[in-house]
Amino acid sequence: MAGLKIAIIGAGSVGFTKKLMTDIVSVPELRDVEFALTDVSEHNLSMIQQILDKIVEANNLPTRITATTDRRRAVEGAKYIISCVRVGGLEAYADDIRIPLKYGVDQCVGDTICAGGILYGQRNIPAILDFCKDIREVAAPDAMFLNYANPMAMNTWAAIEYGKVNTVGLCHGVQHGGEQIATVLGAKPGELDFICSGINHQTWFIDVRFKGRKVGKDELLAAFEAHPVYSSQEKVRIDVLKRFGVYSTESNGHLSEYLPWYRKRPDEIERWIDMSDWIHGETGGYLRYSTESRNWFETDFPRFVEEAGKPLDHSKRSSEHASHILEALETGRVYRGHFNVKNNGVITNLPDDAIIESPGFVDRFGINMASGITLPEACAATCLASINVQRMSVHAAVTGDLDLLKLAVLHDPLVGAICSPDEVWQMVDEMVVAQAKWLPQFAHVIDDAKSRLAKATVKTRDWQGAARRDVRTVDVVRAESAKKRALELDEAARPSL
Repeated sequence: MAGLKIAIIGAGSVGFTKKLMTDIVSVPELRDVEFALTDVSEHNLSMIQQILDKIVEANNLPTRITATTDRRRAVEGAKYIISCVRVGGLEAYADDIRIPLKYGVDQCVGDTICAGGILYGQRNIPAILDFCKDIREVAAPDAMFLNYANPMAMNTWAAIEYGKVNTVGLCHGVQHGGEQIATVLGAKPGELDFICSGINHQTWFIDVRFKGRKVGKDELLAAFEAHPVYSSQEKVRIDVLKRFGVYSTESNGHLSEYLPWYRKRPDEIERWIDMSDWIHGETGGYLRYSTESRNWFETDFPRFVEEAGKPLDHSKRSSEHASHILEALETGRVYRGHFNVKNNGVITNLPDDAIIESPGFVDRFGINMASGITLPEACAATCLASINVQRMSVHAAVTGDLDLLKLAVLHDPLVGAICSPDEVWQMVDEMVVAQAKWLPQFAHVIDDAKSRLAKATVKTRDWQGAARRDVRTVDVVRAESAKKRALELDEAARPSL
């Protein structure tokens, strides 16, 4: 594979970029390659290059690491282009959480749909289309675009429909959900198999097999309700399993945002979430976690560089799809995974133009999806509600149509359960004004939005949400991380029974 070039856009996502690189070089045939890193932040690029250079040196790898803020230069000649960008960074993300709270919309993550996810898409899609332009013009002729960035469905939709490049969207929700099911059933490696299908973050375990035996709803529900941890942490997922008959891939906090039932009143939020970790429903939980992680990394960077000098254990390759897809395409070794692609009839009861997440196989001939899947009706209904929001959001992002953007937010299931049309119209005006520097397609309507806000009559409130926590200091995060590592080491050292 000498001469193969892999470009990573948004490589300043330091921890994730390190994981992608170490996964890929765990494949012997994919070690003599170039990783071309690019980001808008020279500071972040410098950090990740130091870490990856240290890994290459410590493991005597033939891998080459280059870094540049010139994205087009990084993409030039690349066969694979991986995106993990967050346009606007934590500054814009804070507005995705803060402004909707003024109107009563309490989000845990806010990066898929809901008010925050829709605005996130408006920021990302113009950038995605710029990436696609570079790919069409200067990447290798058969280049593949692998999108890891959220909002997954909207970004992938824009890249395929408007960017006109070979694109697949990748997420790890299916893998993590599968790990939970294996845990509650007591399945050992290789004993659990399943089919998931739906849309990103609303994918459903429609067929679960334990040692070849089909696991029904009642058995799975009883296993989750009896589990000492998941029974408290996954209350939304368990309730949906009880009512829909199938388990969702997505975490408690994520799933609660996509449905209109669990976060529409403060007392309901408190009933359905768990505060043991951000991912189980905490208000703005992922924003807090991301802020703490950034601060900690900046402070402890020398230690991260030192740790990069340790030998790699290639047996600890992660379940992230990217390295497995590249291995299958380049070597022909078949890989089965769950991928985000245009539907085109794969799922019979979802629209053809939707971006679905469903099983497929990868080999030298590309990604081949398993077709003819029909979702349970309740699962299809919730997916359809999100798909209609996604479609309007993508088209609004491409055209700069502010009215269409407001209609997309109005039709969002959670926003619609909380806000009146007047509140939605004012909230969207406020969000586009606050994020104007990342929304070039809406430049022509910003002044009018400001004028409307100056005469606004809809009352808002200063609300931190039903379950908000303060950002912890670096010292506290470091201490808690050390404690967690010690517990994990202690657990690993215990003799198995």
